[in-house]
Amino acid sequence: MSNNVKMAIPILVAVFVALLPTPEGLAVNAHYFFAVFLGVIVGLILEPIPPALIGMIGVAFCAAFGLVGDSAKAARSWALSGFSNGVIWLIFAAFMFALGYKKSGLGKRIALLLVKKLGKTTLGLGYAVAFVDGILAPFMPSNTARSAGTIFPIAINIPQMFNSLPDNEPRKIGSYISWVAVAATCVTSSMFLTALAPNLLAVSLVEKNVSVAIEWGTWFTSLAAIMVPLFLLVPYLAYIIYPPEQKYSPEAPIWASEELEKMGKITTKEILMLSLGILALVMWIFGKQIGIDSTVAAIVVLCLLVLTNVISWDDVITNKGAFNVLIWFATLVAMADGLKKVGYLKWASGLISSWLTGLDPVTIGIVLLILFFLFHYLFASVTAHVVALLPLFLGIAANLLPPDMIQPMAILLVGSLGLMGIITPYATGPSPIWYGAGYISQATWWMLGAVFGAIFLGALVVLGFFLL
Repeated sequence: MSNNVKMAIPILVAVFVALLPTPEGLAVNAHYFFAVFLGVIVGLILEPIPPALIGMIGVAFCAAFGLVGDSAKAARSWALSGFSNGVIWLIFAAFMFALGYKKSGLGKRIALLLVKKLGKTTLGLGYAVAFVDGILAPFMPSNTARSAGTIFPIAINIPQMFNSLPDNEPRKIGSYISWVAVAATCVTSSMFLTALAPNLLAVSLVEKNVSVAIEWGTWFTSLAAIMVPLFLLVPYLAYIIYPPEQKYSPEAPIWASEELEKMGKITTKEILMLSLGILALVMWIFGKQIGIDSTVAAIVVLCLLVLTNVISWDDVITNKGAFNVLIWFATLVAMADGLKKVGYLKWASGLISSWLTGLDPVTIGIVLLILFFLFHYLFASVTAHVVALLPLFLGIAANLLPPDMIQPMAILLVGSLGLMGIITPYATGPSPIWYGAGYISQATWWMLGAVFGAIFLGALVVLGFFLL
C-alpha cells in the first residue's frame, strides 16, 4: 500500500462517518467529533505520517471547528489539556531513565552478567533473557527500547555463536531465544505500571473516566499474583511448546565473560544510574505515604541524572523519541477526553450496555475483559487500542457493574495491555524487531501468539474471578 493511499484512507473514513445521519440521541458535534476521532485511530494504525503529528492534526481540527467546548477559549483549553497531564510528563521523564541505562552501560552489563551465570543451557539462556527484561522493566517505559534496543543487540549474538541463523537451523537455538524475549517483555509490560508507556496513558484515562486512581503499588500488588508466575513460567513454557533443538550452550558464558572484560570494571556512572533508578522506584512505590507525587519523583530523578552527568542536558533536549511521545500522548489524551466532553461515550456505552443487561456482574466483567483483549487483533499499536477502546469499555463497566467492582475491572483492563502484545507480529513495539530477525516464520508466530495469548488471557480471567 502506497503512502498516498495510507494518507487518503483516514480522511475518507472520517468524511464517510461524518456524512452518515446522526444517530438518535447523539449531538451533531459529538457525531462529527467521533468521525475525526475514528480518522485519527485509522491514521495511527496505518501511520502514513508520524503518530504525534496525526494526534496534533486531530486536536487542531476539532478545536478550530469548535467541536469541543462552547467558546474559542474553551476549545483552546481542551486542545492543550493533555500537556498539563502529570502522567504525560512521567512518561517523558521515564524515557530519560531508559537513556541513562543505555549511556551508562548498566543495561548491557546486567544482560551479560545474567548470560554468564545462567547461560550454560538453552533453558538458562531463556531465563537470562527474561530476567534482564524483568530487571529493566520498572525503569524503562518503552518495551521497544528495553527489548529491541537493549536486549536484542546482545541476545541476537548468542544463536550466531552456534551457527543458528535464520536460513540455517533457526530452531537450533535462535527461534527459542527470540520467542522467549518477546513473550517475557509482554508479561513484564503488564507486571509494572512503568514498564509500558500506554500503561501510564491508560491510568490517566481511568482516572478521567471513572475517577479511580491506580498507583504504582496498587498496580503491582493487584496483578502480581498472575504476572509473577507467568513471568517465571514463560521460558519453560516456550521450552516445552516451542523447544530448541540444542539443549546446552557452554560457549555463551565464555562469550559473555569476554564481553564483560572488554567493558572493564563497573563505572561511577553505572553506580549512579543504579542508585537513582532504585531511588525512583522507591518513590513510585511509597510516594503516597511520603507525600511525593509519582510525576514529581520522576522529574526529581531526571534532574539528578543530569546533575550527576549520567546524561547531559543536550541528551534531554535532543531526545526526539521522548518529545515525540510527549506530543503524541498529550494529543491522544485530549482526543480521548473529547469523546467524554461531547457526550459520545455516554451515548455509546449506554447503547452497548443495553445488549449486556441481564447478565450477572462477574460474567459481564469477564466478557468485557475477553473482548477488550481480542480486539487487539485489529490494532498495530497498544496506544491506539487504549485511546480507541478503554474509555468505551470503562463507560460500559460504569453502567453495568456495582461501584465496588469498578476499580478491579479497571485494573484488569489496563493489566491486559502488555499481555495482548503477544498475539501478532505487529501487536507491540518490539515484535517487528524480533520478527524481522527472521528466526520465526509468520505462520509460526501467529500460531504461537494464539497459544500464548490464550494462556495469558486465561490467567487474567482466573485473576478476574478473584478480583471481581
